[in-house]
Amino acid sequence: MNEKTYHPGEKVPQSGIYRCDCSESHEFTSTDVEGKTFPPLPSACTGHSWVLKTPAHPG
Repeated sequence: MNEKTYHPGEKVPQSGIYRCDCSESHEFTSTDVEGKTFPPLPSACTGHSWVLKTPAHPG
């Protein structure tokens, strides 16, 4: 599966819950709002980017 990845500091393209792309047993997530910027990855994360896990429901 080829998922679109987003790096810290890039603009969030779609509101939702994003997960880090590391392959560790933990899963770090971040709830992000469209138009804002992605936060830094947690220091314990070995990944490099964020991947959309759950899109926000349109209101």
